[in-house]
Amino acid sequence: MSAGAEPPRAVIFGCAGTRLSGAERAFFAAVRPLGLILFARNCRTPDQVRALVAEFRETVGWAEAPVLIDQEGGRVQRLVPPHWRADPPAASFGALATRDPKAGERAAGLLARAIAGDLAALGITVNTAPVLDLQIAGQNRAVVGDRAFAADPDLVARLGAAVCAGLLAGGVLPVLKHAPGHGRATVDSHESLPVVDTRPEDLEASDFVPFRALAVMPLAMTAHILYTRIDPDRPATLSPAVLRDIIRGRLGFQGLLMSDDLCMGALGGTPGARARQALAAGCDIALHCNGRLAEMQDVAAAARPISDTARQRLGDAERLRLAQARAGAETMAAPDRLRAEMHALLGRDEGA
Repeated sequence: MSAGAEPPRAVIFGCAGTRLSGAERAFFAAVRPLGLILFARNCRTPDQVRALVAEFRETVGWAEAPVLIDQEGGRVQRLVPPHWRADPPAASFGALATRDPKAGERAAGLLARAIAGDLAALGITVNTAPVLDLQIAGQNRAVVGDRAFAADPDLVARLGAAVCAGLLAGGVLPVLKHAPGHGRATVDSHESLPVVDTRPEDLEASDFVPFRALAVMPLAMTAHILYTRIDPDRPATLSPAVLRDIIRGRLGFQGLLMSDDLCMGALGGTPGARARQALAAGCDIALHCNGRLAEMQDVAAAARPISDTARQRLGDAERLRLAQARAGAETMAAPDRLRAEMHALLGRDEGA
């Protein structure tokens, strides 16, 4: 994004299929969203994904437009066999780190760097990982579970730092999620709104710890959680009290803050109303993922161009990505070699 260019709109959209339809191309060209997020429905082969990424960037007229994906490993990875590897979940690294902290951090970093290699080869520049939520008794395991490294917040912070370093070394930006912590949710936020009644001082000593420790990272994603002791009326994504007072204030995060997917069942109202409230509450970017054109049109009408502050945060993130990629280029091994070492540390056969 050149200094004098008109800023894009403060929204990241999904798309419906493996290439842009004519209607999607016309919509994206007119609206100029900040970026695109890919899902399994969009990913068939490496050549097809590369073509889709290039088509989106050409359509919006910005060669560096961020393209995102959820490629955590385990249950949440959009690039799947036979063209990409099935990777272990975060909990595997937490279990190893509980026995051998250095080995756990090394293995997590190796996988992150391997994933970065996969993504960079496709033109994907942002991975929405690591998950910094805690494993907490009674949580809804469908939404967190083995996506979380561990129950110990300090251990989660160290493993999250290793993932961030591995992604950045491969030229891919990490996204901390789900701030300020999704681990206490007892219902699936894809379906309904989780309510957490924990005291703020208890959250400070547990859930908030990994996010505070990694607050220097360039990107983060919000949680669709109602923290009743902080804001009894609005979930975090729509709450100035959570976004500005907690995430920006107590946790000290100053990077680019995006909402979690506005299509999720935890939020009420129209897609446009959700986007408007999230941006007004303090999100820099609204994220809308399902690729339904009518909903995207509603969101686009509600989303303003990105603010000067958000534009600066995005620029800082991109400069960091490029600098880290240059620094790591000389020591970047092939993803298969990185995974082989990772599996050896986990005590698994390379082909497992």
